[in-house]
Amino acid sequence: MIRKHQMSRHILFVDDEVPIRETLALYFRAKGMKVTTAETGEEAIRLSTEIPFSLVILDVKLGNESGLDLLERFKKMHPNLPVIMFTSLGEDPDLLTEALAKGASAYMSKSESLDQLMKAVERSMQTASTA
Repeated sequence: MIRKHQMSRHILFVDDEVPIRETLALYFRAKGMKVTTAETGEEAIRLSTEIPFSLVILDVKLGNESGLDLLERFKKMHPNLPVIMFTSLGEDPDLLTEALAKGASAYMSKSESLDQLMKAVERSMQTASTA
């Protein structure tokens, strides 16, 4: 059975950089998805308790916060919620390995195209809906 939140295609995008949050929100809204943004980990956690999201796109470094620590919190609260780690740190095999070990469904560099990110979002949501 597909849950209602999986059909809604509502993304939570967590990044401390306003231009990146706004750009991605506009892009995904133009693709027909509902988007909510958060600047901090605490804001993201609070929103996730109030709104049933289909997927989270999470910056690896949120100011002084660790996106990897936040990933662990998300996965404890919402084990089936797909989380894509999003980073400007480039290709880092150690970060990739750690993110996947902590439950990330994908790891994307901010330098990759938005179309590549969209493909990762669709793959992650499809995998979650069949799990």
